[in-house]
Amino acid sequence: MDTNSSTKKLTIAALMAALALIFSYIEVLIPFHPAIPGIKLGIANLVILVSLYFLGAKYALIVNLVRVLVAGLLFNGLFGAAYSLAGALASFLVMVLLKKTNIFSVTGISMAGGVAHNLGQILVAAALVSNIKIFVYFPALIISGVISGAVIGIVAYFVLKKLPQSAAFESPAA
Repeated sequence: MDTNSSTKKLTIAALMAALALIFSYIEVLIPFHPAIPGIKLGIANLVILVSLYFLGAKYALIVNLVRVLVAGLLFNGLFGAAYSLAGALASFLVMVLLKKTNIFSVTGISMAGGVAHNLGQILVAAALVSNIKIFVYFPALIISGVISGAVIGIVAYFVLKKLPQSAAFESPAA
C-alpha cells in the first residue's frame, strides 16, 4: 500500500471517529428512556458499520475504539465506558467474522452486531454485580438489538450505495 493511500485511510478514519462521536452525543441528547436498562438507539454504530465496509476492519476498529473511549469518558463515566467497550468489541468481532463469510447482508451483519453488543454489555453487568439474574433482561435486549440493528443496517446500506466507489477501499456488499 502506498503512503498516499495510508494517509487517505487515516484521514477518513479520523473523520469517521469524529462523526461517530457526534452521533454518540446526539444519542445522549435524544430523550429515549425505555423501561429496560441498556436499550439504546445505537446510531453511532452506523459510522462503525460504514467504516467496516469502506475502510476495512483495521481502520474501523480504530474508529470504534476512539468513539467508545472518548464518548464513554465524556458522556457515560468509567462504568459506562466499560459497558460500551465490552459491547463494542463483542459487536465488532461478530460483524467482522460475519462479513468475512460473504453470506450476510449489511443489515444482517448489523442486526447480529446489535445483539452481540447487548450480550457484551450484559456479561459485563453480570460480572460487576456478581449476579446472573441480570440475564432476565436479555430477551428484551435481543429484540432491541435486532430492531436497532435492522434500522442501522438499512441506513448503512443506502449510505454505502451513495459513497463513491472510486474512493472505496473495500467493496460494499448489500
